[in-house]
Amino acid sequence: MESSSTSSVPLPSIDALVAFERAAAHQSFTRAAAELNVTQGAISRQVRVLEDRLGVPLFHRVRRRVVLTDSGCTYLLEVRRLLNSLESATLRLMSAGEVSNVLNLAVLPDLATHWLIPRLPDFFSKHPNVSVSCKIRQAHFDFVTEPFDAAFHLGSPTWPGGVAHHLMEESVVPVCSPLFRSTRDIHRPKDLARAPLLQLATRPSAWAAWFEQSRLPKTNALQGSIFEDFEMLSTAAIAGLGVALLPAFFIQDELSEGRLVPLARPQRTRESYYLVVSEAKAGSPDVTAFARWVEGLQQATASEARKAHRHVVNLFEAAG
Repeated sequence: MESSSTSSVPLPSIDALVAFERAAAHQSFTRAAAELNVTQGAISRQVRVLEDRLGVPLFHRVRRRVVLTDSGCTYLLEVRRLLNSLESATLRLMSAGEVSNVLNLAVLPDLATHWLIPRLPDFFSKHPNVSVSCKIRQAHFDFVTEPFDAAFHLGSPTWPGGVAHHLMEESVVPVCSPLFRSTRDIHRPKDLARAPLLQLATRPSAWAAWFEQSRLPKTNALQGSIFEDFEMLSTAAIAGLGVALLPAFFIQDELSEGRLVPLARPQRTRESYYLVVSEAKAGSPDVTAFARWVEGLQQATASEARKAHRHVVNLFEAAG
C-alpha cells in the first residue's frame, strides 16, 4: 500500500536536526560528535545534507570551530522548540504507560512548589491511576492550541475557553533582610521611596500598584533589579539586594525564621488564584476528579491564606 505525506516538502531527519543543534550548542563538530558518540565526519555530513536541503548555509567555518549564520540562528530556535516538544511528548507517553491517565497542568511555579505539590500525595491516594504533567506557564494561553487540561492562574476568573474555580485571594507584603533594614534605616512604608526595589519580570506594575494603594508617591516604582520569579526575588531580598514585594502565603518560613522581615502590613491585591479547566476537557472523568479535589481544598486554603495575612500583620506590629 502506497503511503502518502501531508507535506510536499522533504523533511529533514531527526538525526540531522540533532546533529545541527548539538553542533550549534558546542560551536564544534568534534564536540558534538563526542557527545552523540559518532564520528566528526558523520556530524559534518548530516549538517551538509541539511544545508543542501534548506538551500542556505547554517554555519560559518572559522578555524577549528563553527559559528552560526543569521539563517542558522533563526533555524536553531525553531529546531530546539520542535525537539523539546518531541521530547516532552515522548516522556508524557512513556510516563503514562498503558494503565495511567495523565493530567496536563499549566502551573505557576511558586503555587506549585508551596501549595500544589505538597498536597498531590492526597490526590494520588484517591486516584492511583492518574498522574500529572506540570509545565510552567505564567501568562494566558489558548486551550485550543496548547495541550493542557487545566491551569492554575493568578488574575480574574475570566479565561476564554476555560471554567474558573476560585482557590484563594492574594496578599502581598514588602520584605527585606534584617541587616538591610537596619543598615538602610527602613522602618515605615514611606521609607521605601529611598530603597532599592526588586522587580518581578511578570509583574512590572506591582510596585506602582502597591504605592498607589498605600497613598505614597511612586517615585521609584519602576526602578531596580529584575528577577524572573518569586523564588529568585525572595533569594535576592534575603541576600540584601533590596526590598521585594512578595505574596505573604509563600514566605511564611522565611518570615518565621527571621530571614525576611515585613516593612508594612500586607495588602490584598485585586487578583486571586484560580484553577481554570479547559471547557473541552471539563467532561473528562479525571479532569472532573481533579477539579473536585481542588474545590475540596478551597476552604482550608483560603483559611491558610487569611492566617498568613494575620501572621505578617502581627510580625510588623511587633517590630514597632
